[in-house]
Amino acid sequence: MRLGHLVLVSSLILGSAASALAVTHSRRGPTYTRVVSKRVVVVKSKPLVGQRAIDDERATQIQTSLIRLGYLTGAPSGHWDTDTEAAMERLQAENGWQTKLVPDSRAIIKLGLGPASPASSSSQSSQRNAFSQE
Repeated sequence: MRLGHLVLVSSLILGSAASALAVTHSRRGPTYTRVVSKRVVVVKSKPLVGQRAIDDERATQIQTSLIRLGYLTGAPSGHWDTDTEAAMERLQAENGWQTKLVPDSRAIIKLGLGPASPASSSSQSSQRNAFSQE
C-alpha cells in the first residue's frame, strides 16, 4: 500500500509539473519563419560626373563680367578665388537666388556668359579647334 500510495503521489506531482510547463511554454506553429541574414551588402558610390572646378579661362570671363557689373574690383586674376566667390554670392543674393552653389546657372546667364553669349561661344569654338587639330 505504501508503494502504491508513493507511486500515486509521485505521478500526481509529475503530472501537475508537466502540465504547468506545457501551459507556460508557447508553441510555434509551422507558419513561424525566422529570417536571419548574414549577407553583407556593400553599396558602391557612383563616380562623380560633371564639372568639379572652374578652369582659369572661364574664371577670367566671369571675373571680367563681375567687374563690369560692379560686383568685383581690380583686374581679373584668372583663378577662382574667395573674392570672386564672394562677388558671385552677392550677385546671386541680390537677385534672390540660392547662394550655396556658386556660380548658379542664372547668374552666369545674367553675366552674359550663358549658352548663347559671344564669350561662351568663342571659348567653345576654341575648344573645338583644339580637338580638331589633334
